[in-house]
Amino acid sequence: MVDFRRPDYDTSRVLRHVDFLLPVLALLTAGIGVLMVYSATRGPATDLRPAETFFLGRQARMVGFGALVMALAAWFGHRRLERMIWLVYGGTMAALVAVLAFGNEVKGSRAWFQLADNQFQPSELGKVALIVVLAAWLGRTETPSIPRVLTAALLAAGPVVLIVLQPDLGTVLVYGAIVAGMLFVGGLKGRHLLVLSLLLVSGVVLVLESEVLEDYQVRRLLVFVDEETNTAASYNLEQAEVAIGNGGLTGRGLFQGTQNNSALVPEQQTDFIFTVVAEETGFVGSIVVLGLVGLLLFRVWRIGQMADDRFGMLLSAGVFSMVSFQVFQSVGMSTGIMPITGIPFPLVSYGGSSLLATCLALGLVQSVHMRRHEALGRQAELSRRG
Repeated sequence: MVDFRRPDYDTSRVLRHVDFLLPVLALLTAGIGVLMVYSATRGPATDLRPAETFFLGRQARMVGFGALVMALAAWFGHRRLERMIWLVYGGTMAALVAVLAFGNEVKGSRAWFQLADNQFQPSELGKVALIVVLAAWLGRTETPSIPRVLTAALLAAGPVVLIVLQPDLGTVLVYGAIVAGMLFVGGLKGRHLLVLSLLLVSGVVLVLESEVLEDYQVRRLLVFVDEETNTAASYNLEQAEVAIGNGGLTGRGLFQGTQNNSALVPEQQTDFIFTVVAEETGFVGSIVVLGLVGLLLFRVWRIGQMADDRFGMLLSAGVFSMVSFQVFQSVGMSTGIMPITGIPFPLVSYGGSSLLATCLALGLVQSVHMRRHEALGRQAELSRRG
């Protein structure tokens, strides 16, 4: 049974250490995302044809649900989850196997479960599961040994192989960034990290050369290197760059983006949401959005530094790596400096699975902050009993 007398379950003590800045920054960013999703999906509203509000309503509801998930994760606590890591890992593997067998195929990738009118992507929550499992495994020693690092790599390889089979190379890159970031913060030597990075790059090359991906998917990934690789993909990239260029310093105004209103940029509400931000709010608005995300990431990093053990520190590092890489990839994809992989902009892009995964991860980081005095509390309790 759970002993609620323990310091980590003392509600009054835990609530005193809530970091209010973390959810405020997250929800403010998500609120901007709701507005951008609405702008990208409202259509050419006229007196005879009112603006489309379906995506607006759904994204707003998902933000509300995400806030609840964040709060529940913070209340449940990362330490309770630490004692369930093998259940978490097993559940993730089972979900990824099940989606390959029974999932819904969308645009050549079998990565989603269809639940009534909603789609659920287990690989998104798998990112958080991997962070928790690796934080628990690597946090057991001060300096990770080679056998422990290799075991961590094998733990990550399980879900990665299943995601490659979907196939979803973009999500695989996020998993790789999570592993690399956590190993770096965990104390892995630079030369060993370099070897693992080379192995990851080699694996990506092998996937590109294999028959796992369709030809159009490979050309889509390589278009940022050679814009003549694929006419459709290069056209999409060109339109995204035009949209960003149209924004100028202050933007064309909310709902006034020409590329946006003409639906010339593909997947504006998901993959290319940053083009909507840049065209309608310009350089200034883009800096505001990226600044909010930067402050959020700084807070995650700071909470990791304040953690009272390696598990909390590594968990925060994993969340930092996940969010920062996705932001860099999403913006880079829109500006032509990164491959087009379909990675969403955290908290801003339309999509429930990504939003809930990010909120869950931030809720666990909140738990690290709320319970950063547990070790001192346990020592004090032991002293009183002694």
